[in-house]
Amino acid sequence: MTSSTVGGITASNTRSKSAMREKLEEALFPPLVAILVAFVCGDILILSFGQSPLTVWRLMLEGTWGNAYGFGQVLYKATTLSFTGLAVALGYRAGLFNIGAEGQLAAGGFLAAVVGLALPVSTPAILAILLCCAAAAAGGGVVGAVPGWLRTRFGAHEVITTIMLNFIVLAFLNWIIATHLRVPETLHTPEIHAGALPRIDAFIGAFHGSAANLTILVALAVAAATWWYLFRTRAGYDLRAVGLQPDAAEYGGVNVGRVFFSALTWGGAIAGIGGVNFVLGYKHYYEDGFAGGTGFLGIAVALVGRNNPFGVVLAALFFATLSQGGLAVNAFVPKQIVDVLQGVVIIAIASSVPEVRRILLGARRRFTTSTTPDVPTTSEHAVTPPGAVV
Repeated sequence: MTSSTVGGITASNTRSKSAMREKLEEALFPPLVAILVAFVCGDILILSFGQSPLTVWRLMLEGTWGNAYGFGQVLYKATTLSFTGLAVALGYRAGLFNIGAEGQLAAGGFLAAVVGLALPVSTPAILAILLCCAAAAAGGGVVGAVPGWLRTRFGAHEVITTIMLNFIVLAFLNWIIATHLRVPETLHTPEIHAGALPRIDAFIGAFHGSAANLTILVALAVAAATWWYLFRTRAGYDLRAVGLQPDAAEYGGVNVGRVFFSALTWGGAIAGIGGVNFVLGYKHYYEDGFAGGTGFLGIAVALVGRNNPFGVVLAALFFATLSQGGLAVNAFVPKQIVDVLQGVVIIAIASSVPEVRRILLGARRRFTTSTTPDVPTTSEHAVTPPGAVV
């Protein structure tokens, strides 16, 4: 191998590492800045209630990650948020704003409960769980497919259609529960006959009482599958290309309408599976209003996670910690402070992304300028040809 070939390979590796570092910086710095801004605002709010920020943050940490029950609740809440965050992130990657995760989550949970009620008690556990999960994915997928078809067929904007569909789906499910499937004096269905997922405390006694269950393994598997789909398949490449520049992608042979439809349908299916966490893993029945804004919070999770499936899981843990932590410090400050912090994080990351990118670009330019050696002029190193007259 010649020295020029070795030099070319080295330069290529250097450029590859530099590009990877730049992507990592742009992915990590905006969420970190947003979280830092949120904590500063939190300090100010805590001081306004006459409490010590250090004490409140310490109690929040002890009430979440500092004991098994609190950590279990964080895992439970993060599981559902992972599903809704992935649903929103998949749409973002295609250039779509899916605000329908709330309705998709509820539809998935409802169909999982219906299948669990329809199956006989003697159904093998694995088969029952798979059927309930498939029903949940189908329910969420159908709700996601409606705005996908409307966008493809009529150009209807998904923001409007998904928002309106949330109200339609939730109202329809409320009517079904209230008139046909509810247990008397309640707004929930009877307990399912088959398909229940065991809680983590069945394996680790320290988690006794927490709602954490094995749905968390499903969430991790779905996150890994979503990452593989986005970054290791042709369909995922087409989806990301449409999200970056739909006109160029269409010119390159990508069916943009099909990508829009599949992104919203698969996003809805992912959100629908999130309903399994409550129905199969926690209560073992469908309850009207169980989503409780989790679908909308998935938007914030996707933003903070930078639309990367694994980043979404980490962001879900962060927001779940805030949610559970608000209950842990309620004796000192109102738990509504968590809602304020969540809003601050969303505003901060929306504002910080272009600013952080500008600062990083300026820093790279200064670094490149300072490390580039001066190129000597031709006259300083001119070589006189043999026999030439000077």
